[in-house]
Amino acid sequence: MDIKAVQTSYARWAPIYDKTFGAITNVGRQHAVDYINRHPGKVLEVGVGTGLSLENYGPETQVAGIDFSEDMLQKARDKVSNMSLSHVAELRQMDARALDFPDNHFDTVAAMHVLSVVPEPEKVMAEIARVCKPGGRVVITNHFQRKRGLLASLERIFAPLANTIGWHSDFEIETVLQEDALAVEEQRPLPPLGMMTFLVLRKTETV
Repeated sequence: MDIKAVQTSYARWAPIYDKTFGAITNVGRQHAVDYINRHPGKVLEVGVGTGLSLENYGPETQVAGIDFSEDMLQKARDKVSNMSLSHVAELRQMDARALDFPDNHFDTVAAMHVLSVVPEPEKVMAEIARVCKPGGRVVITNHFQRKRGLLASLERIFAPLANTIGWHSDFEIETVLQEDALAVEEQRPLPPLGMMTFLVLRKTETV
C-alpha cells in the first residue's frame, strides 16, 4: 500500500471505524492491553487510530500514541479529553516508517492490527525495534496469511484490493520477524477461528 492510499482509506473509515473494523478487532486489542498492563512503563502504540484501546491501559502506564491519519487522531484526542485519560501522555501525527523518538526509549511498543495496513512494514518494524528498550517488548496483534484452506483462498482473492479495503489480506508473518534484535517470546491464535494472532517479541539486551 502507498501512503496516499492509507490516508484516503482511513479518512473514509474514521467516521464508522469503531463500530466496524474496530469491533471486529476488539478481542486482539484487549489481549494486547491486558498483557501490557502486567508490564507497566512507557508504552508507544503505533497506529493508535481512534484510540479504542486507550481507556483500557492501567494507571501505571504512560502511553504515547501515533497515527498517520489526522481524522483518526482527532477521534482519539476527543476520547482522551472526554474520559480524562491522564495516563495518555501524547498523541501525535507521525509516519511509522520514521518515528520521531530516540533510540531505546519505550518499555513496550504495541502494534495492534496496523502492520498489514502500513506501507513498507519492514521499515516500520525496524523503527519499532529501534525505539524499544533492550529487554523491552513488542506486542503485536494482526491477521496473517493462512497457508492453506478456504480462508487462504479468499485471502488471495482479496489481496489485489489492498488499496481499496485498507489492509493486506495476504500479509505474511515472516514480514514482522526479520529484525535480528527481536526474538519471539509468545505466539498464539486468537478467537474467533484463530483469524488473528497474538505475538510478543522481546528485544535482546545487547544488539
